[in-house]
Formats: sequence, structure tokens, C-alpha cells
Amino acid sequence: MCDPILPDLLQPGLGLVFCGTAASRRSATEGAYYAHPGNLFWRALHAVRLTPRQFAPTEFPLLPTLGIGLTDLAKHHRGNDDELPRDAFDVLALRSKIERHAPSLLAFTSKAAARAVLGPSIGYGWQREHINATRLYVLPSPSGQARGHWDITLWQELADGFRAL
Repeated sequence: MCDPILPDLLQPGLGLVFCGTAASRRSATEGAYYAHPGNLFWRALHAVRLTPRQFAPTEFPLLPTLGIGLTDLAKHHRGNDDELPRDAFDVLALRSKIERHAPSLLAFTSKAAARAVLGPSIGYGWQREHINATRLYVLPSPSGQARGHWDITLWQELADGFRAL
């Protein structure tokens, strides 16, 4: 199998891992998570004080020093959710990675990613289900295409939970 479009940023001891659906075309081209300028991910991390300043997408390798990791459900596909093939999401691989690295929290950066793992009847916020001891949280997507669902208060609630670890 070919290399992943974006590398996982996972290691034992992380407090929080963000999981998206797949790299956007822009992220794939730049080799950086959440690289489109209209994506609010990096602004949100700083706004809720998960990062001491607003990181550039290319600085994603610095996140583990803050206890934060990154991954996607579709490691070998790029594009918008509606462009991905039905078999793009590798739920078993994600669960295996989370079980192996055991972060305290796993936050899905879209309902599409969360639904693939948890089923269709999920809402935003803290989830009842866990992956072993890892708590799960569903965020509104930071993508510019999902702006109608944007709510920074959910990102703040996650950040507060992370700081309370």
C-alpha cells in the first residue's frame, strides 16, 4: 500500500488527538494538516488556548510538545467528504491506533468522521462511547465549507476538558 497522504502525529502519552476525515486537496499539496486558509482549525486551537500562538499548518509537527496529536480516517485519499469513495474510511485502523497510543481524548473534527466510527445517531460534544479509556468528543468541522455549523463554544468545552486532565 502507498504511503499515507499526511503522516499520523501519534505517540504514547498524548492528552488529545484530533481526527479528521481526509486531507483536503490543499493539505495534500502542502503536506500539512488543515492547510486551506479558510479552515479555522489553527485559529480555533489558539482562540481556545490549546496553542500559545496561532500555528501555521506546516508547524503541525510541533503539536506533540503540547500533548496534541493528529490523524485522519482516510489516510490514502484526499478531497472533500462527498468526493471520497465509500471504502475510504479505515475505522479499524483508527481504533487500533487509539488503542495502541491511548490518548486521554479523541476529538473528531467533523460529524462525518464521528459517524463513520460511532454510527449515525451522534451529536456534538462528549460521547458516551469510549475507545478503551480514551474519551470521545465530536466537534463542528472547522472547514470553510461547513461554516453554517461552526460553534467555537464546543471547541472551548473540549479545551477545558483537556486542561482538566
